[in-house]
Amino acid sequence: MTAIPETTTTATRSRRDAQAGPPPGILAVVFTALFLAGLVLSTLLAGGDTFPSPFGSADTVTSYFRDHTNAVRVSGTLQFAAAVPLAIYAATVSARLNKLGVRAPGATIALAGGVLASAFLTCSGLVAWVLSRPEVADHAELVRALQYLAFGLGGPAHVVLLGLLIAGIAVPGLLAGLLPRALAVTGLAVAVIAELSTLVLLADGAALLLPIARFAGLLWLIAAGFLLPRRRVRTEG
Repeated sequence: MTAIPETTTTATRSRRDAQAGPPPGILAVVFTALFLAGLVLSTLLAGGDTFPSPFGSADTVTSYFRDHTNAVRVSGTLQFAAAVPLAIYAATVSARLNKLGVRAPGATIALAGGVLASAFLTCSGLVAWVLSRPEVADHAELVRALQYLAFGLGGPAHVVLLGLLIAGIAVPGLLAGLLPRALAVTGLAVAVIAELSTLVLLADGAALLLPIARFAGLLWLIAAGFLLPRRRVRTEG
């Protein structure tokens, strides 16, 4: 039997690694950085004024969008930009789970959740961009309606689907031993909180769940992106 040269095996492995896509951990870092940059830069451009809650007074909301159009435009633009690495992350992780032998629905759930979360964030960013237009800011009722829409898209809609992405990674990560057990269980907990944020649509007070699920989810996606293996290690039985 002819032995396969080690250089050939190494080259084949390198090509396979290249086809695996960009490192998901790096994608998660870029996604997080763009999203946080939108929050920080918009606050700085607004002179320290934070983005108003959709449940605040009409006067506060209207004056913010009228007086801080540049801050709103930057926030919307960076949200829009952050949606791109999130979609790539979902596609890359789904492909990697398939490569690792996951045949359960988890990989597809992760892909669907990530793509939809990216789409909702994209729409939220575009609505925020519309809110930054001076001709829109002069109409208080329109501003109020568009802010509710931007909040719904970038808040519960985005976070609930982000939870689906996390669950789609955490479940096979736990069952197949692809992730550290503590990380996988934490991901399941974050996913549950994210799904519970659906209650925001029924009770304003449930909005507290959104930042918990969102920021914990960002950290979890970074950790999972770096720790999810490229190939499954087979142990001798």
